[in-house]
Amino acid sequence: MHDYVEQLTSFPLFYDIKKEDLLPMLSCLGSYTKSYSKNEIIFLESQNIRSIGIILNGTVHMMKEDSHGNETLITYLKQKEIFGETFVCGSQTYAHVSFIAATACTVLFLPFHKVVHSCTMSCLHHHRLIENMIRLISDKNVLLMNKVEIISKKTLREKILAYLTLQSEKFHSHMFTIPLGRIELANYLCTDRSALTRELSLMKKDGIIDYEKNTFQILTPESLDS
Repeated sequence: MHDYVEQLTSFPLFYDIKKEDLLPMLSCLGSYTKSYSKNEIIFLESQNIRSIGIILNGTVHMMKEDSHGNETLITYLKQKEIFGETFVCGSQTYAHVSFIAATACTVLFLPFHKVVHSCTMSCLHHHRLIENMIRLISDKNVLLMNKVEIISKKTLREKILAYLTLQSEKFHSHMFTIPLGRIELANYLCTDRSALTRELSLMKKDGIIDYEKNTFQILTPESLDS
């Protein structure tokens, strides 16, 4: 963990916890790291989850598979974000989704039962950790509500515009680069790549958006309210 201490001070989960207090706290919590190759399973659906994952580097996808084997990208998680917290906090600790390494990544795991039970060694830091985790859980719920709002749109064009609008708001610009490739974006929007590519081309032709690979520009922001 010594290699990551400097990096961890900038993570939202460890906000307001001093660098010199991090190692003792992580040791007390029984934390450990694990590296994964691209497409490797971190947590499989129905697996019992007992630890919270914090992404030290790389990207993780939260996936849901239906009874026919079709996969849907629920959300994507990047460096500094946490995952698995929804399930370890609940009365049923088995996962309802799978977490897959979208790229090579390294994950820090914190055993949940040690996180929620304060210890005598790092009580003050422990309380701050719990407060930070609650805030991050709230933020994650907002992201999932955004996903519901996007996929509830009636047409694919509306779904694309809703997604791009949220990205535009996130970057505070009408030009931005999204973190998803075409296959991943199609999966996220619950459509297929061909339909997505066709609709993006039509939207570009209609002067609504412009794009080059994963960099997009919203040309007519007023159309988002129509």
